[in-house]
Amino acid sequence: MSIFVTGHTNPDSDSIVGAISLSYLRRQLGDDCVAARQGKISDETRFILDKFGGDEPLLKTSYSGEEVWVVDTTDLAILPKDILQATVLGVADHHKLGDLTTSTPLECWIRPVGCSNTIIKEMFDHYRVEIPKDIAGMMMCAILSDTVIFKSPTCTKVDTKAVKDLAKIAGVEDFKALGMEMFIVKSAVEGASARDLTTRDYKEFDMGASKIGVGQLEVVDLSVFDDKKEILFEDMKKLKDESGLHSVIVLLTDIMTEGSQLLVVSDDETIIEKAFDKKLDNHEVWLEGVLSRKKQVIPFLQPLF
Repeated sequence: MSIFVTGHTNPDSDSIVGAISLSYLRRQLGDDCVAARQGKISDETRFILDKFGGDEPLLKTSYSGEEVWVVDTTDLAILPKDILQATVLGVADHHKLGDLTTSTPLECWIRPVGCSNTIIKEMFDHYRVEIPKDIAGMMMCAILSDTVIFKSPTCTKVDTKAVKDLAKIAGVEDFKALGMEMFIVKSAVEGASARDLTTRDYKEFDMGASKIGVGQLEVVDLSVFDDKKEILFEDMKKLKDESGLHSVIVLLTDIMTEGSQLLVVSDDETIIEKAFDKKLDNHEVWLEGVLSRKKQVIPFLQPLF
């Protein structure tokens, strides 16, 4: 029986590439492992796969009775609905410890670094398994994406070293230029529906008795949203009602000026204002230096909820 490696819903590049790289590693260690995904491939991830000749992981959303490795999350809210009916053999993640529980012991790799693929790189090193050129390139791009080309406060020296090591394996001389090319692809918003933009990089979080949704759109020029905020707010309201959420927040992140415009639809905006010690102006506010949802947004909201 195959073992599946899967990440979170609404998969980003780290989740998709993590499934590919970790399943390859486990196969070299003797497991019959298959890379899987829980949603569609983003434009950025498609760019990475095309650049290095990677194949899409299998689309699979049900895992009851299966054996599974989980990558890039331990939160039940963004894992398959039947994950607790699966046997979780291991986890590779760089987020806070979530509410996933297991009935049997597991192999657990959780480190405070900028990307799950940085941890998977450490796993390759630990097991002394050589990383193929194509997989090294994809892992390198996933780390550059998650660390915003080393600008994110989540980025560590371990991440930067991993990128440099992987770039050598992949034969990429100017990895920062490739990272910027990747972010230009990620910044494309023309022709996208409001729902695609709102949920392009979106996660829901259980916070006490409330549930909130937080999306993030990273671009190289924030002006691309000048004529799109109205439709974003309208869709955020619809998403909030459809999902029964307390709040929906979208970060419009400018990686060049290094900050985020926070858009808010909430039952109680004062909670968000207290979290960031900022007054909202027409349901939005600029947060200087905020690039990371994981480190600079969620930890400030959690205590107040």
